[in-house]
Amino acid sequence: MAQCQIQKCKTDDSDLQKINALARRELSADEIYVFNVTLCSNEVDRDYEKFSIESLKQLAPLFIGKTGISDHSMKSSDQKARIFDTYIEKQDGRFTVDGEPLCCLKAKAYMLNNEKNASLIEEIDAGIKKEVSVSCSMSSSKCSVCGNDRKKGGCSHIRGREYNGKLCFDTLSNAADAYEFSFVAVPAQREAGITKSFKFTQEENMQDILKSIENCGSDITISKSQAHKLQSYIDDLSEKASLGEAYKEELSKEVVKMFLKAFPKTDPQIFSSLTSVMTTKELLGFKNGMCAQGQAPAPQLMPKGQRRDTEKFNQYKI
Repeated sequence: MAQCQIQKCKTDDSDLQKINALARRELSADEIYVFNVTLCSNEVDRDYEKFSIESLKQLAPLFIGKTGISDHSMKSSDQKARIFDTYIEKQDGRFTVDGEPLCCLKAKAYMLNNEKNASLIEEIDAGIKKEVSVSCSMSSSKCSVCGNDRKKGGCSHIRGREYNGKLCFDTLSNAADAYEFSFVAVPAQREAGITKSFKFTQEENMQDILKSIENCGSDITISKSQAHKLQSYIDDLSEKASLGEAYKEELSKEVVKMFLKAFPKTDPQIFSSLTSVMTTKELLGFKNGMCAQGQAPAPQLMPKGQRRDTEKFNQYKI
């Protein structure tokens, strides 16, 4: 964890111009409290994930205008600050565990300098509130060992383990969106913090999305539209499951009738209890087996008492 992720900073005319571009009325320097915050870096974090330097550059403009909240609360009343500027800062002489020059995505944020925020401002100045976590969406998560994208499956390596002396971690890239930053006690990233998320794309099908969730390995954040897509998928599965249950019930009744026709002295309850625990595949197999033994249902127009000979109906087969 870095010595300080949040630092008070002075405000110049350029900062005021950027702040007022976000405000609905013009604010003066006396009305606001401005501070620097380290959002994230390209160092491997506690979840054994890291951002690529390119993804930090992609996230920089996405975080401008995003809000600062407490503990990732989605309540509007918990909004405390807003980012008005971002930049990438290279940490001279420092390197990541995989040998890259350490780079941090930093931001300038402001909040109203009023009585409501007085206690938070005091805690920032005292160094009590200094860790943050960010919520964003990344489209790619590549394994350092095999290079496969976990969001698309095909990787069985476990993050945090070593394979032939090489540490396994994921590199997050292709930034899709940035949501917010939050004041937290223990961020995932030592330099700041990160709550990972994933992104739905038109190229991804639901199997890719499910693999993304399965392979995430940590908490994820999804948007309202993403939640709707998942709910739609679940509703579709529920409907198909209902149709499947109805088909299985009819198939079970048909198999019972076929069995009782072949073995009329059998107790119907006994065989019904057996079919109730059989799978659809087993019921179909049983039905096909009965048909192969000559127990296929007779044609509806076959005269009563006529000898059963399915070969006579070959000309009607399609």
